[in-house]
Amino acid sequence: MTRSRAKKSAEKRDPHSRREAKKYTNPIPSREFILEQMAASGVPMAREEIAHQLELTSEEDLEALRRRLNAMERDGQLVRNRKGALCIVNSKDLIAGRVIGHQDGFGFLHPDDGGDDLFLSPRQMRQLLHGDRAVVRVVGQDRRGRMEAAVVEVLERANRQVVGRLYFEQGVGFVVADNKRLHQDIVIPEGDFNGASHGQMVVAEIVTQPTKRNQPIGRIQDVLGEHMAPGMETDVAIRSHQLPLEWPEEVEREIASLGREVDEAAKQGRVDLRALPLVTIDGEDARDFDDAVYCEEKPKGWKLLVCIADVSSYVRPGSALDREARSRGNSVYFPDRVIPMLPEVLSNGLCSLNPEVDRLCLTCELYISRDGTVTRSRFYEAVMRSQARLTYDQVHAMLLEGDPELCGRYSHLLSDLHQLYALYQVLRDTRSELGAIDFDTTETRILFNDEHKVERVVPVHRHDAHRLIEECMLAANVAAARFLLRRKQPALFRNHDGPQAEKLLDLKEFLGEMGLFLGGGDKPKTSDYADLLEQIRGRPDSHLIQTVLLRSLSQAVYSAENQGHFGLSFAAYTHYTSPIRRYPDLIVHRAIKHLSRGGSVEDFDYSPGELQTLGEHCSATERRADEATRDVVSWLKCEYMMDKVGEEFGGIITSVTSFGIFVELEEIYVDGLVHITALDNDYYHFDPVGHRLTGERSGTVYRLGDLVRVQVAAVNLDDRKIDFLLVSAPQAKRGGRRRKQDGAEKSAAAGRGGEKPGGNKRSGSRKGRKRRSDRK
Repeated sequence: MTRSRAKKSAEKRDPHSRREAKKYTNPIPSREFILEQMAASGVPMAREEIAHQLELTSEEDLEALRRRLNAMERDGQLVRNRKGALCIVNSKDLIAGRVIGHQDGFGFLHPDDGGDDLFLSPRQMRQLLHGDRAVVRVVGQDRRGRMEAAVVEVLERANRQVVGRLYFEQGVGFVVADNKRLHQDIVIPEGDFNGASHGQMVVAEIVTQPTKRNQPIGRIQDVLGEHMAPGMETDVAIRSHQLPLEWPEEVEREIASLGREVDEAAKQGRVDLRALPLVTIDGEDARDFDDAVYCEEKPKGWKLLVCIADVSSYVRPGSALDREARSRGNSVYFPDRVIPMLPEVLSNGLCSLNPEVDRLCLTCELYISRDGTVTRSRFYEAVMRSQARLTYDQVHAMLLEGDPELCGRYSHLLSDLHQLYALYQVLRDTRSELGAIDFDTTETRILFNDEHKVERVVPVHRHDAHRLIEECMLAANVAAARFLLRRKQPALFRNHDGPQAEKLLDLKEFLGEMGLFLGGGDKPKTSDYADLLEQIRGRPDSHLIQTVLLRSLSQAVYSAENQGHFGLSFAAYTHYTSPIRRYPDLIVHRAIKHLSRGGSVEDFDYSPGELQTLGEHCSATERRADEATRDVVSWLKCEYMMDKVGEEFGGIITSVTSFGIFVELEEIYVDGLVHITALDNDYYHFDPVGHRLTGERSGTVYRLGDLVRVQVAAVNLDDRKIDFLLVSAPQAKRGGRRRKQDGAEKSAAAGRGGEKPGGNKRSGSRKGRKRRSDRK
């Protein structure tokens, strides 16, 4: 058989050959087919053996195979044994995953293919840092029954640079990482200090990664400045979490030709919506507008249009701009600035639905009946022209307060807005009937003075105008997910699992002590949670109980397989509405447009495996953004409290642990710890299920939700910690006589996790806050 005939034979057997042919001028068998052939052989294979199995003989094909196998090895799909042969990873013996470090020296490996995390002892973690990717083998169980692993190979180093504080002790320099998950100090040899002084914030480049025997070694690359300099908290978070800040030169070259107006040629062949009174509704400080809505009453209900900026028309797969957006994964919103996923010429320009300018959009058209059922839907490419940039407060004032000035100014839009509000009420009621969970959490925003110091921490008040837009976005996201599933089109879905068995058991024990019951047995439905939330509505401790319910649920993630969204009670859900600031939404747009243009599932740009990798990456960048934002907010709150040491405040117990109680101060929403050694002179027993500390001698009980009065004892800016001293005994925040051993818990971390940045007296660099629906 000739070389070309042999190659064609292999391609014919490869179900993904059409996709490979579309992506490469000289295609070879796909990753999936290579893994399939290796699995069929049942033994490790050398590269030459794989080439023979795939019938590849030419130098060009062999070079392409070499590169592909190296990439598969780099991505953790393959690993070499001691003889140099390649083995498939994520079999029962070898597992690839991402390292999760802990400040106490141990860590975990989160498998790429999901499943339980594997424990890594401090000895194993000596050669690793948080974020590294590694291949491990299971070696048994530790004393706590956790599966324990040993490192086989480090696949990828996540930390090339570390931001932290430089210290000198006995002539030795070292950097203590600001990220506490980086458990090893970076040794700085003499001569590599780059002019940095003791105590300054610096960026250290790691020149030698840690090994089994040696700590990481680095050199000072950049001096950020003094510890308390204004804006230092955000600079540190950006560097510490390795958030991309500058645009690569090739991205700058690609966007250099983009103007401020849409080219006329790009408008051709699209549905023309410029005559419709589409409007954007966002926050006061928003700078980019990626969605516009229009609602029209019909005999049997309403027609709703949700128009989303057509980012995919400007960000093409494989371009430098696309690679950078993919790497960033999402925009990051800090209290004082935004790190965008896309350059400003797109995020604030061509892809921002500014009023009175033509913009390209991808439209979701929904026909919704009077009972809230979507009877028909379609997606199409369009050109639109926003008629107005409205704010939530303006819409609320017009629709619910009848503000005469605003109603007069926007009289030409008022009828459509009332229809939008009528539809919102139907959609809200329909979702409520389905049993969607609606947690009533408090979000805060930080206000700065002219010196960039925190002036106040204030709550964010939401009203029906916020919820109106959220319902429209949810409806469009669900329609997108159903469209993709109906056509069997691979894409990224937003999944949210129900409670795990262990958390569910603890939750039910806790509820039993409160005299409450969660229905659904071992597999409660969303409606069971919603029914319980309705039961506790109006109780003095309802906020505390719902926090425990929230803690029992997992975090939503992106995946190539749809598994439904438990919290929203949707059988299928995806993210479609924010491609300016979320890469998964951009993938969904590409999938929808691929189908709309007559493409097939087989010739889509992404394989299911690639989409799964993308989903894991975007879930990780989302967590990275949340952690970075949380670090900044914690820093700012600590800085805000530094001049309040010795002052007394009222507060509420928001978490109970074995080492003390966390208290959130009333009105200023700052958390701190009352250590167990600072409590009354007694021995205290911690009940993790009942979420309480009970004094052995006195019988005093400290529980979530109890009201206390505390004094600020100390503020540690490096560790983002505030210490309190108890001034008065706890008082139960509930009606009736207080029982000694009931309680609830709200994790302080959960309270801060629900908090999003959004406020600044200066509007210079603010680009607006993410909607609550964006995070679901």
